[in-house]
Amino acid sequence: MKASPSRQMSLIAFLQAQNCSNYVGSWRHPASASDFLTPEYYQRIARTLEDGKFDMAFFDDRLAMPDIYGNDHRATVEHGVRAVKMDPTPILMAMAGATSRLGLGATYSTTYYEPFHVARLFATLDLMTKGRVAWNVVTSLNDSEAENFGREEHLEHDLRYDRADEFMEVVMGHWDSWEDDALIVDKASGRFAEPGKVHRLDHAGRYFRSRGPLPVPRSRQGHPVLLQAGQSGRGMAFAARWAELVFAAYPNLEAGRKLYAQFKESLREAGRDAEAVKVAPAVKIVVAASEAQARDEYEMVASLAKPIDSLALLCEVLNVDFSTRPYEAPFTDAELASVSWHSLRDRVIQKSGKKNPSVRDFVEQSGRGTVHEGPVFVGTPKQVADEMQEWFESACDGFVVQALSVPGSYEDVVRLLVPELQRRGLYRKEYTGETLRDTLGIARPAPRAWRKTA
Repeated sequence: MKASPSRQMSLIAFLQAQNCSNYVGSWRHPASASDFLTPEYYQRIARTLEDGKFDMAFFDDRLAMPDIYGNDHRATVEHGVRAVKMDPTPILMAMAGATSRLGLGATYSTTYYEPFHVARLFATLDLMTKGRVAWNVVTSLNDSEAENFGREEHLEHDLRYDRADEFMEVVMGHWDSWEDDALIVDKASGRFAEPGKVHRLDHAGRYFRSRGPLPVPRSRQGHPVLLQAGQSGRGMAFAARWAELVFAAYPNLEAGRKLYAQFKESLREAGRDAEAVKVAPAVKIVVAASEAQARDEYEMVASLAKPIDSLALLCEVLNVDFSTRPYEAPFTDAELASVSWHSLRDRVIQKSGKKNPSVRDFVEQSGRGTVHEGPVFVGTPKQVADEMQEWFESACDGFVVQALSVPGSYEDVVRLLVPELQRRGLYRKEYTGETLRDTLGIARPAPRAWRKTA
């Protein structure tokens, strides 16, 4: 797909409500800010992103520290391996107060929360931001999260998605409670709203029961934008049914083209308009005035990673304790089937060329916890823009930018790279509307429209 003057690239900032970015070593960077427990930290980032006309800032989340490795949290705490995990939604609202157009997304789990709670929370957030909110829909990954919510172990991979499908049906059903013109607010007659335009849900399913109606009217967006990142077979089917924006993990451009085409086809098979759903892969960007400066910065940032970063994060997402295994011993078929993150497992198998990879293979081939996890664009604004344009023309609709220092990575992108993208006509110079849907070019949904493809 070639870029056209009417097709604009999306830029999304990948944030964490914690002591570091997605890259653990970012907190060790000498230029990274350390006031991550304050609203000002996130508000500075938000203002920078809005100056750069980013579509959205989005918060990833987990519901436990990375403590699977050695069944102990102490190494995570000592080395700052994503040891802090605050609730992203209050931080989102702090950022909303410092901006007027930047979209704001937060992750909430379908595994441990209740649909009514999520429906009310995100509908309220969307009203209070005047239509700038997105919900990143996830299924939780590991036993540590389960134990924090009083469960003994997490649900099996495909079962989590089965539960998530019904979770979405309940949330979407609650968001249908109020028709767009239900509110009257006529003081003279005393009529507040039209009762026939506010509906109960009365859902009774395999996993959930929920009556309704949701006591929150519809927002400017209709409902928050839905984000999803599933890339396993079951995860992709879930994303094809529900997502309006998909976060992808591409190891390289060639694989990205294949995955992009595959996902667009899955949307068509699900009865949806493939062009109406955007796909944005995660990338790291190191941009500087000269290539030499960019390379020097990249090498310095890469040196900040520690072995414990990779081990702790791999154990967290796979739900396997690597400390109890020989480093070179292959995993059995049964052990590989039981890991939590299937798409990561599949990437390691593909890259290593081994049907049964070892701990070493997972560490070396995944790049988890290092700057080598996923694509890295390094160079001058022209060099980085060249790479991004090549990807944009055939493999994606935009990019999820992962910071290697905070807020420096975002400042460099806004100051150096964004003007080059704008010069090429690939990226907006001004926001075109007021809501996140306006910015993304995603249509406002009518009530109950989702049921046509459910």
